[in-house]
Amino acid sequence: MSTGQLAGASANPAGTTASARPARVTTGRRTGRRAGRRGARARQQSRVFYLCVAPWFLGFLGLTLYPLGYALWLSMTDSDGISPHSNFIGLGNYKELLSDPVTRDSLLRTGVFVGAVVPLSLIAGLALAVLLNRPIRARGVFRTLFYLPAVFPPIGAAMAFKMLFNRDSGAANGALGFVGINPVTWLADPYARYVLFMLTIWGCGNSMIISLAGLQDVPKELHEAARLDGANAWQVFRRITVPLLSPVLFFQVVTGVISALQSITPLLLAANPSTAGVTSVPQGDYLYMINVFAQYLAYGRFGYASALLWVLFLIILAITAVIFKLSSGAVFYSFEPEAKK
Repeated sequence: MSTGQLAGASANPAGTTASARPARVTTGRRTGRRAGRRGARARQQSRVFYLCVAPWFLGFLGLTLYPLGYALWLSMTDSDGISPHSNFIGLGNYKELLSDPVTRDSLLRTGVFVGAVVPLSLIAGLALAVLLNRPIRARGVFRTLFYLPAVFPPIGAAMAFKMLFNRDSGAANGALGFVGINPVTWLADPYARYVLFMLTIWGCGNSMIISLAGLQDVPKELHEAARLDGANAWQVFRRITVPLLSPVLFFQVVTGVISALQSITPLLLAANPSTAGVTSVPQGDYLYMINVFAQYLAYGRFGYASALLWVLFLIILAITAVIFKLSSGAVFYSFEPEAKK
């Protein structure tokens, strides 16, 4: 290139800029259109998302949040559930329940009930799952039979146990009489609580099914490697199966504790399971929720019963938090949680 050409090119830089500008404008328009399409797609996805969650959200507001708020307000009144007017008494109901011996004793019985029923149901379900995970004949039939009590209606199960342990015509006393033992009044103290424990553990089919699903996810290669190293069946179960099954067991502990704390099945084992007959529940079966039911319908103390429910809600929340805290070193997951950035 000659010196004149170089000078001409350097003398007219604007021409070069003008010729490149249309390309940049076209690229900017394309980028803007892409961004617009992405924004429209995101807005459409957001509308679809909110449309899908709207039924759940409305149900949460109407069936969970509003009842909780209303019960909280009710717990600070002396409402009887009949009169349209009630007096605001602040924390009076909460102060009363702290010093109420009936409430205190019912809470202690509920703690004993939870401490006995949850571990026994978990162990029974796990034992059945281990047995029915083996390649035995008619395994599907046995699984169905052991799971049936879990889907049996609670009312029917309670009434069946009531007839089974009836003092005069029950099969339990019939079996005792066959071996020469005098009839036992099972549905009265001090035996009523044991009938309640048996009724609750009898429905351990849910625990069995969940544990069985967890057992089938345990790699068989680990069991075979452990046996090749000389481990016996108990060592394989304790060192390999249980740690790998710990998330499943942890889930059952949390849900079992929550369910047991809210148990009201003992009401159905009362001599007269009605609004007035709730007060005739044997003392051993007079759990916390039975006390709530009695305060609501037998005594008409809606404000005090609502306070009892709110205290139970806080107790469940605290126990669940403690269980999660204690599980950090006992539950082993197959993957590590992502580190926080």
